[in-house]
Amino acid sequence: MRWIIRGLPAAALALGVVVPASALGAAAATELVKNGTFDTSTTNWWSLANTPISVDAGQLKAVVPGGTAERWDAMLGQNVPAFPIHQGHRYVLSFDARATATRQLRTTVQHNTAPYPSTLDRLFTVGTTKQRFALGFTGSLETAQAELTFQLGDHPTGYSVWFDNVSLVDTYGTVAGSPISLTNGFYVDPKSNPKIWVDNNPGTKATAINAAIATKPMARWFGNWNTNIADAVQQFVGPADAADKVPTLVAYNIPGRDACGGHSGGGAGTEAAYKDWVQTFAAAIGSRPALVILEPDSLGDFQCMTPEKQDERVRMLQFALQQFKDFAPNTWVYLDAGNKGWGTASDMAQRLTRVGVGNAHGFSLNVSNYYTTAETIPFADAINDGLAADKPFVIDTSRNGAGAGTTWCNPPGRKLGVTARVGGGAELLLWVKVPGNSDGVCNESSLPAGQFDPDLAIKLIP
Repeated sequence: MRWIIRGLPAAALALGVVVPASALGAAAATELVKNGTFDTSTTNWWSLANTPISVDAGQLKAVVPGGTAERWDAMLGQNVPAFPIHQGHRYVLSFDARATATRQLRTTVQHNTAPYPSTLDRLFTVGTTKQRFALGFTGSLETAQAELTFQLGDHPTGYSVWFDNVSLVDTYGTVAGSPISLTNGFYVDPKSNPKIWVDNNPGTKATAINAAIATKPMARWFGNWNTNIADAVQQFVGPADAADKVPTLVAYNIPGRDACGGHSGGGAGTEAAYKDWVQTFAAAIGSRPALVILEPDSLGDFQCMTPEKQDERVRMLQFALQQFKDFAPNTWVYLDAGNKGWGTASDMAQRLTRVGVGNAHGFSLNVSNYYTTAETIPFADAINDGLAADKPFVIDTSRNGAGAGTTWCNPPGRKLGVTARVGGGAELLLWVKVPGNSDGVCNESSLPAGQFDPDLAIKLIP
């Protein structure tokens, strides 16, 4: 099924012109960096005399001296031409970087004359492998004379560092778009757990898993196992955007995750760490189309938390919703609302309201569970009855083909559900749980939660 890309001229549609979704989504945004790809030169970029820069294989290379006293004693940046920063506007700075040795560096967006007040001042750590960085911030200055800097000094020994794909976008005026209308189908993850296993284990079992599972669109989960969340998001969303497909991501890093004592505990260590993580997550998506399932279990777990912990969780989810709204305008975020076997629809509606579901596109149901679509739809309708205004919802159909069993943890006899599609009783039906990934050491699997079990996957195939 071809999805219509709204807003394209009729002549372009008639000719079958494919326009990158990222270009469409960012149409009203403003790129402030000049020559951020360094294809042929370092034009528009300056550096201190002790930090020579050059083009190296389409990247900016800086040779940094050792023994400088402060980070700004070795520096490069851009202020020719200077660019404006406006109070209250939302900005995303993103770039690729690597170095000959692991180094902690600093980047600023600041007024370009003394005393150099900054609206962004952030440390980041580069390693020897290229990584993507994405930093979202709100303008706190009102100036037409801003500059971007990378401050590289304060290291005992010298090194070289490379930058590429540097972008600073002012998102003000960006009209939020539909990720469905901006793309041409759901993204099939070429590095999903099932696909990796299939590629590494040829044979009859792999052939069956590949045909039924590994070649189907499914979500990728992100959490504290990702050492660089911006880079992890880029590695998934970038290829999806290039393929003109919409990816599904799961943000799963709330502190105190799985508070009711299941097999998936963990999450960010503190509220502050989570807020930094989720802001980076949103900024890394940027204007590209995406679907995000936000924090499965986070509202279902309320009955297992103290009132103080509930308040903390509410603050974090409210913050997360605002970050996606501010920095990822073409992303539809679905705040997780548990499943029909986990509390009442009235309780869930109250929790969604408390968190501010109005800032979400909708809510998600049945994530990692087995209830059929037919029995989940009335539960969703009952939740909407308790909300101030109806919200769209999505249903996880990854393993609901035979309905629920007698337990939630790798129950026997379960089957795959219908693959990702628009409609089907919900706004979208999605494979959110990765079929074949274990729920934990229980029943049909002896592997920890999140690990792919080929025997479990085979049992799910009808």
